[in-house]
Amino acid sequence: MLTNYLKITFRGLAKNKAFSFINIVGLAAGLSCCMLICLYVYDELSYDTHHPDIAQLYQVGTVFVNPDGEEKTAATPYRLADALQQEYPEIGSTTRLVGLFGDDKTLLRANPVGNIANSKPAVFYESKGYLADPTFFSFFRYDFVEGNPKQALANPHAIVLSETMARNLFGNQSALNRTIHIESNTNGVGDYTVTGVFRPGTVPSHIDARFFLSYAGGGLSQYINGTTGMVSNNMFFTYLKLKPSTDARKLEAKLPAFVEKYMRKDLAVAGRDKKQFLTAVRDIHLHTDLTHNVTPNGSLTYLYVLGSIALFTLLIACINFMNLSTARSGKRAAEVGVRKVLGAEQASLVRQFLSEALLFSGFAFVLALGLVWLMTPVFEAVSGKTMHFSLGQRLGLVATFFGISLATGLLAGSYPAFYLSSVRPITVLKGGVGRAGGSLAAVSLRKGLVVMQFTLSVMLMIALVVIARQMNYLRSADLGFASAHQLIIPLRSETAKTSYPALKQALVSTAQVRSVGASAYYPGIFNPEDARLYGEKQVAADAKVTRMNRVDATYLHTMGIEPVAGRLFSVQFPGDTSNRVILNEKAVKELGYPSAQAAIGKPAIANRDSENYRSIIVGVVKDFHFEDLHVPITPFGFTLNLNGNYNYVVVNLKPGDMQSTLQSLGSVWQRFNYAEPFEYSFLDAEFQKNYEAENRLSTLVSYFTFIAILISCLGLFGLVSFNVEQRVKEIGVRKVLGATVGNVVMLLSKDFLKLVLMAVVLASPLAWWVMHRWLQGFAYKIDIEWWYFALAGLLAVGIALLTVSFQSVKAALMDPVKSLRAE
Repeated sequence: MLTNYLKITFRGLAKNKAFSFINIVGLAAGLSCCMLICLYVYDELSYDTHHPDIAQLYQVGTVFVNPDGEEKTAATPYRLADALQQEYPEIGSTTRLVGLFGDDKTLLRANPVGNIANSKPAVFYESKGYLADPTFFSFFRYDFVEGNPKQALANPHAIVLSETMARNLFGNQSALNRTIHIESNTNGVGDYTVTGVFRPGTVPSHIDARFFLSYAGGGLSQYINGTTGMVSNNMFFTYLKLKPSTDARKLEAKLPAFVEKYMRKDLAVAGRDKKQFLTAVRDIHLHTDLTHNVTPNGSLTYLYVLGSIALFTLLIACINFMNLSTARSGKRAAEVGVRKVLGAEQASLVRQFLSEALLFSGFAFVLALGLVWLMTPVFEAVSGKTMHFSLGQRLGLVATFFGISLATGLLAGSYPAFYLSSVRPITVLKGGVGRAGGSLAAVSLRKGLVVMQFTLSVMLMIALVVIARQMNYLRSADLGFASAHQLIIPLRSETAKTSYPALKQALVSTAQVRSVGASAYYPGIFNPEDARLYGEKQVAADAKVTRMNRVDATYLHTMGIEPVAGRLFSVQFPGDTSNRVILNEKAVKELGYPSAQAAIGKPAIANRDSENYRSIIVGVVKDFHFEDLHVPITPFGFTLNLNGNYNYVVVNLKPGDMQSTLQSLGSVWQRFNYAEPFEYSFLDAEFQKNYEAENRLSTLVSYFTFIAILISCLGLFGLVSFNVEQRVKEIGVRKVLGATVGNVVMLLSKDFLKLVLMAVVLASPLAWWVMHRWLQGFAYKIDIEWWYFALAGLLAVGIALLTVSFQSVKAALMDPVKSLRAE
């Protein structure tokens, strides 16, 4: 019997090549898209699932209670971990981690392997560096290829490298016990001994590190050892390993009492308040919205969007499959009638139709696997994610996808199987079924499925328009400073910092340079420095957190940040010292001054260690976006950095041949820093990195929208072809009676266009709701305008009309004599 089913199926494939191609390719395309997105979602959901004792691992977070609201962050003070473990016996152990926050690039220098004569040391910049406690690797699993993870950070000045870094520094030689010289803005200068090398894991982690330094012995530890409180210096990530059977929520309920016991006095002096809370490590990536975590959090919203796209694409493909199956089923009515007259049972007919549908879906599944294998490198490049799965995981995913394809086949084959097998033979043989493509119920089902299919496609098109417009807004929005033609050069070594005045003079003398400035930070990167400022008519309790940047006298001019009152720093005012401050408009308002002009010459007071420090406001600048547009503008200030310890040089370039300009600047750099590479980046590109997730989402949505529309058009093409085939005689009669080509095209097209227009009406409110929710993640966003829906609707109608017209025109141009004779 199975052999007979296979023969019938293959004969049907050969007889109806076009329909078979559309069925299999359409379903394969939908399955492959769904598979790729499922791989992405699976990877996002697997963060931190590989660590031992993951159920007992928690991160401590902080809520800063401000007069204007609360701010949740993952950052905590250094002393918190020890005090918590001392206070609560249910905490088994603790560990701390802090990123090299002043270093988007850390300078590393290593002598060549074997100390070959006349060979230069390997010198390069590296990112993603962290300081960690000795207990760190007992919390988090890393695959060590060299060294012992339990002892790797036990000694001061130890460094653990990723395998890639070790190979860059030492080639194929062992990196263990070799010395690396490190110069860091966060942790100072020192020599570190390699105590371990780890291989990138197959399971992602919220700690995306390329190297770890032992916390002890560096410049940051020397600074922290001089502090005792737990109110300020919230820059560490604190982790707890709870003892088995400990209820984390009960422990969290005790933290308010801990704050009262250990922090209340200092909080009262500082005029602020805070709370502590716990987050399960396995929930950090997707289930938190904390600011300043180890790495940026993932987004459940984006997973829902991508998951919806996967579901939509698969549904569209399944609808094609079902539509074409029901459309073709009418033509097999006579076969069913004859077989039932000859004694075939309904159950055997059901098994035959379902077997054929399953075989079709099996072919589509094999083709989909091939497409996934071919497209995975492209998908990884677009999504920015490398898919690493073990053999067991791969087999499990393949089995899941195979189950989805079988379910699709059963769903698609169920209607023709149960409907046709139940038809009375006499009705079939008299021509009551199949003459017009099936019963009224079958036709209605096909129309409903077409509407659903194009509803999903139009929703994706509207989403694509909204996302594209928002991304264009993010790229073109006025940031309040000059971002174009701004070159950023990091200063990491003592040599580079010391040589800055001479380097600046040489750069300014270069023909392609307009101006040069220097600062501790620049817009778009994390800035940990802040002060709690209040005005002359306020008290310490009114103080507002104000981000601060230490700059030289020409930085603001170079950045094109404009004053609205007072003046900027300038070499023409040698009396400017560190007690002069320039604030943005938001800060002046928060300090209680009625206007920017009224604030000039007035104090900005900061409370530090129970003492008041007064700075005089000499200028007020327009509000500008020192952070990305996800967050609103908050108070910001600038002070002069009189000790010259800058982190970055900003070079404002003239338009022109950028390649020759960079060569000239590189030559200038080498004159003062011959032992270091010339590293640079462009400010506008750096700022746009804050929108990488949105850019990837936009690209993914555009690709999958195109595929979804293509699948929809394939299905529509197949249905129109079937409709034309069923109406050949009618078209011939109409042409004999004088119908024009236009009349015939309109006749065949209008029913399908009505369905598409209905889909546009249904899709518009649903798409508006979804995209309105998505836009809430931005403090600055576009308005959803009516023409977005009109554009998507016109595109959908145009694409459908083009698809339908191809077959309609072909049918209209047929010779009526031939069609009537053939009929």
